[in-house]
Amino acid sequence: QLQLVESGGGLVQPGGSLRLSCEASGGSLDYPHIGWFRQAPGKEREGVACIKSTSITSVRANTMYADSVKGRFTISRDSAKNTVYLQMNSLKPEDTAVYYCAADPQGPFRVATIDASHYAYWGQGTQVTVSS
Repeated sequence: QLQLVESGGGLVQPGGSLRLSCEASGGSLDYPHIGWFRQAPGKEREGVACIKSTSITSVRANTMYADSVKGRFTISRDSAKNTVYLQMNSLKPEDTAVYYCAADPQGPFRVATIDASHYAYWGQGTQVTVSS
């Protein structure tokens, strides 16, 4: 069974950067869609970004972002390391949350989305705090 482990969270000042990692065991991260989500205290879980299954070839972009992070966050995949990253730049206090990666095992058979209901496998989360 696919297991996901996030790392790379921490405390950073506004305007700073962090890179989160999502490492997998028990399966490849190439096959499913992979998403990053976050949840701040007292708020609902929010989809941040996703990257499509490598099984899907399309002229369209293979990544998707929430409007709140477009231009600041970048999701990428390193197949050799079986790892998906979330590079976060120009961080703001409102980015403070627990960040989770998740996998949609039906990736090749449906569109990629940052709707959490599509994702069956979840990591334990990593805390990101943006504060001066």
